[in-house]
Amino acid sequence: MEVNHSATKRDSLSRKDNWVRLNVGGTLFMTTRTTLCRDHRSFLYRLCQEDPDLNSDKDQNGAYLIDRDPTYFGPVLNYLRHGKLVLNKDLAEEGVLEEAEFYNITELIKLVKEKIRERDAKQNQTHVKNVYRVLQCSEEELTQMVSTMSDGWKFEQLVNIGSSYNYGSEDHAEFLCVVSKECPNILNGQEPTDRAKMLQQKGSRM
Repeated sequence: MEVNHSATKRDSLSRKDNWVRLNVGGTLFMTTRTTLCRDHRSFLYRLCQEDPDLNSDKDQNGAYLIDRDPTYFGPVLNYLRHGKLVLNKDLAEEGVLEEAEFYNITELIKLVKEKIRERDAKQNQTHVKNVYRVLQCSEEELTQMVSTMSDGWKFEQLVNIGSSYNYGSEDHAEFLCVVSKECPNILNGQEPTDRAKMLQQKGSRM
């Protein structure tokens, strides 16, 4: 069987030419032209096409020189390889977004922005806590206290301690009023106190 050595050599050279070296901020990356050319509007596609407007330089080993942060280039390159956004926990989404915008990779920009929105929404939900207070007042003071409640405080529970504990008279009953307020980034009083919980449970049975 006759082997076409010329065709085999051309195939080998073609596969070799498909590999590209990138020197990003002093760190060497190796990938294929196929990977870099996935987004035809991107900087990397133009680089592979040797667009004269880019005025790109190469190092002594023939790697394209790109003056960017190599830490954030990894997720960009991996996205071009498999189409998924994968981030290490120690990487800031804003850093990847900055690189995606520099390389002009449209779909990656959308993905990172969506991830930032989801992160911020989750943090906002996590940081809103309910602060509870228990106020003691007489029957005469109760109406005024409820009507003048402001600044986001909300009525939760009312407990008549005069009738329950035989404290005071029927005409001058004492009450415990449980109120709450949503507060962002509260360090203390994030959860109801044991006394507030006990009073709420007691009031629900009365």
